[in-house]
Amino acid sequence: MMKFPHRRQFLHLAAAGAAVSTASRFAWAQPYPTRPARIVVGFPAGGSTDILARLIGHRLSERLDQQFLVENRPGAAGNIATEAVVKARPDGYTLLMIGAVNTVNTTLYDNLNFVFHRDITPIASVMSIPQIIDVHPTVPVKTLPELIAFAKANPGKLNMASAGLGTPQHMAGELFKMMAGVDMLHVPYRGGAPAAADLLGGQVQVMFDLMSDSIQYIKAGRLRPLAVTTASRLPTMPEVPSVSELLPSYETSYWIGLGAPRNLPNEITDLLNKEINVAVTDPMIKASLDELGGTAMGGSSANFGKLIIDETERWGKVVRAANLRAV
Repeated sequence: MMKFPHRRQFLHLAAAGAAVSTASRFAWAQPYPTRPARIVVGFPAGGSTDILARLIGHRLSERLDQQFLVENRPGAAGNIATEAVVKARPDGYTLLMIGAVNTVNTTLYDNLNFVFHRDITPIASVMSIPQIIDVHPTVPVKTLPELIAFAKANPGKLNMASAGLGTPQHMAGELFKMMAGVDMLHVPYRGGAPAAADLLGGQVQVMFDLMSDSIQYIKAGRLRPLAVTTASRLPTMPEVPSVSELLPSYETSYWIGLGAPRNLPNEITDLLNKEINVAVTDPMIKASLDELGGTAMGGSSANFGKLIIDETERWGKVVRAANLRAV
């Protein structure tokens, strides 16, 4: 005959079971973060993306009482870092600094082991950096219409420098070539610094550079600015026209944001989004963004996701039209 536990014994067992269940739920739902997190950057230390990651990481560390450490994993135009994050657990402890280059890579590379807009959770956009068309002072043009006329009269003779295949400098130039109907020879470099060095030396003549990288040379008179790539003129350089004044609908800038592996819990996405939106309104952070030549963005996770999809489609068309392929 089966023996049932004494009533008091039964109550002890039930209470113990309830305690275990409650403890399990508490352990599963502990507030995030409970340990250090890492922000992976797909580019070397010292660049705009790396500097921004350290600014955001420091701010998150202060606000959330855990360290947010930056890990640089450069290579393959950011794809090495992206793949590492895609494969990580979606628990909020592995984050990724993402930018316009990631949306270009989707079409530029044929053998990626991930689909960027599907496998990354968009958290928040952080900053956009305008670009500016610079020419070496020896180029006999002083305005954008003159540049277009000179390029059409000398097809393939103007060398257009970039930081590498698929970089913001390259893609802004390819979009311009398509819309203006000109032929300029693309000369890719291993980074923005060597490209700028050869532009300053006159070995190449044109560059669609990031404002943050060229402004000092423009102020020193070593480069001639022709136009900015933003939709309208910049308050900091009101005398320089925007490309869209001559080519309506031309607009591009280099944007940077924060992402995580797919299926990041909504509560973690919302928390990080909220903290970044608070951060970009902080006067000290805004001052740092100004030093980088950038403008604070912010906004919802959904809006950032839409930006990623829209940019993927737009740059995909440019990549296909220009017949670009990573080798």
